[in-house]
Amino acid sequence: MRRAAELASFDHTLIALADATRREILRRLSRGDARVTDVAAPFAISLNSVSKHIVMLERGGLVRRRREGREHILSLDPAPIERAAQWMAAQRELWTARLDALDDVLREPAASAARARGARKRTASRR
Repeated sequence: MRRAAELASFDHTLIALADATRREILRRLSRGDARVTDVAAPFAISLNSVSKHIVMLERGGLVRRRREGREHILSLDPAPIERAAQWMAAQRELWTARLDALDDVLREPAASAARARGARKRTASRR
């Protein structure tokens, strides 16, 4: 059950990172904590829309919210980004190895054919 929860959390992180507006919010929070209204100010969308993006970032574990009086203060949690980067690096390593192996398999018949043609030419030239 724990593994399923971890996978769901990771899915939420990737979904959160998939949107340009959410990535821009993360970029802003990478400079330091900010009030929701300050985070929303540069966007040409409603505060309600920005809040929905923030909820997606919270669901992905990328943003933490705390209250100070009436203000909601957001902060970045980079740990899920690091986990995503590690997963992507592992996938790159896995697929690079698999594609290199496939490349070797696909090149071998061509190399064998070239060697065979060379052997036939040498044999023909000796006659």
